[in-house]
Parts: sequence; C-alpha cells; structure tokens
Amino acid sequence: MQSKQSLPEISTQELKQKLDQNENMLLLDVREQYEYDIVHLEGAKLIPLNTLPQHLDKFPTDQEIVVYCHHGQRSLYATAYLQKNGFTDTKNLTGGIDQWAIEIDTTLRRY
Repeated sequence: MQSKQSLPEISTQELKQKLDQNENMLLLDVREQYEYDIVHLEGAKLIPLNTLPQHLDKFPTDQEIVVYCHHGQRSLYATAYLQKNGFTDTKNLTGGIDQWAIEIDTTLRRY
C-alpha cells in the first residue's frame, strides 16, 4: 500500500480556487449521513467510507475526484483506496470540512 506521504492532497485554498473557476470535478464526502446532514460542501456526493467498495462503478475515470471527511483521516483512506483501484486523479482535502469551515467559509457549522 502507498505511504501516506505519497498520496496527493489539495489544500482548502486550492480547492476554493478550482471551485471558483468552475473546474469539472467530483466532490466526494466519505462521512456518515448524520455528519453530512450537519454540514457539507455544495454539490458533494455522499458515499460513506465503509460503502466505498460497493460504489466504485459510479466514479468517473475522466474527472478529478476530491475526497473529504471531517478532519482528513477517513478521506485519506478513501483516497488511497481509490488510487489503488485505478482512480489516479484523486486528491485528499487536507484538514477536511473542518479546515474548510475555519479557512474558507466561516458560516459553516462545525462539530
């Protein structure tokens, strides 16, 4: 398995820039439904980490995938899993949605 250091990551600032430029990407939220209900990024697709293997056929192979969770740990595992399964244009959002709420959109609920 890849080491954590070799997994591609994206900062909240980089993601905001891409979203502002309307770049074509899939925002993948790997938290649980109740967490998604509290707060999520607009347009994000919810697929909890433990159900990821059952949803591999739903992911685009021609589009960047940005994975996030609460603080970045579950999304790190998801990114590694997706990379291992051929989704090479996949990045982990550093610090997760919590970091996003601190640095980018302070109106978002934190938990």
